[in-house]
Amino acid sequence: MVKLTAKDSLDYDSICEKVLSLDSEIRFVGVINERGKLLAGGLREGLKSLEDPKDDEMLFTEVALRARMRKEFDNQLGKVRFAMSLRDKVIIMSFPIDSHDILYVSANTGLDHGKISMKILGML
Repeated sequence: MVKLTAKDSLDYDSICEKVLSLDSEIRFVGVINERGKLLAGGLREGLKSLEDPKDDEMLFTEVALRARMRKEFDNQLGKVRFAMSLRDKVIIMSFPIDSHDILYVSANTGLDHGKISMKILGML
């Protein structure tokens, strides 16, 4: 299993590269802030984005909003460790990194999402 070092925890690009290297089915790994701004990461080299690049900002903002909304139930249900959407064309997972930033992962539907999500949680 890939483990993150203390240096990695401060280097979002390094985190994104290590997650991207976990499985060839992973298409995109990025870190977004609480407002949906992409801080690090990107699409796997050689792939074409499924959405229009101008829609990325709206997509990331929606992920950040959902993450903030899920915090409303932390006292009753505990903190969210990750969230996942299974769509017809892609799997989307989000992992809170700290109180503000989110690791965003999208992958082809052939990904073993149970296995990969646990690996990513182990890294974080």
